Amino acid sequence: MNYTGPKVKISRKLGLSLTPKAGKVSTRKPYPPGQHGATKKRAKQSDYGRQLLEKQRLRLQYNLSEKQMSNFYKQAAAQTGNTADILVQLLESRLDALVYRAGFAPTLYSAKQLISHGHILVNGRRVNVSSYKVRVNDIIAIKEKSRKIDIIQDSIRNVNSPAYLEVSKADFTAKLAYIPHKEEVPVQCELPLVVEYYSR
Repeated sequence: MNYTGPKVKISRKLGLSLTPKAGKVSTRKPYPPGQHGATKKRAKQSDYGRQLLEKQRLRLQYNLSEKQMSNFYKQAAAQTGNTADILVQLLESRLDALVYRAGFAPTLYSAKQLISHGHILVNGRRVNVSSYKVRVNDIIAIKEKSRKIDIIQDSIRNVNSPAYLEVSKADFTAKLAYIPHKEEVPVQCELPLVVEYYSR
């Protein structure tokens, strides 16, 4: 199942910021959680341990279950080309990821919630499935009646969307201009290690 536990704790454990709050806490406490987090020396990781860590980092940045993540890898590995590139492209084509990147929600978790509550349209039609695959030139929009929701207003005001999304703050819309290269996608992860983990 998807991760529903404390975001700050898992963020500090994995060394990334899953939410704005986690980012602030990690700045003050740049060490693992726990009573001895600040003083305990981390044991040297095995190759498998590093692969597992990077897989968990990628999986939680998209809030996917292990089964979902494994299925995405299988889809990527079955296609011709660089598996790491294709894997990120598949993940970044998800509706929840693009709602978050467009700045319609402050976190991926709130993006999923907006989608499930029916606030998001794709090409004028309501879509309430977070895993919906967005295609090039699809238009993602906030439903007109939902545009005054505080969380959306606050988030879009500070948006810094990636180049592959054409965002209109005035219209509360975003168009997927092209499928991004992995270098353009703001994920914190050593992708080759993720591929190594699943190709064992």
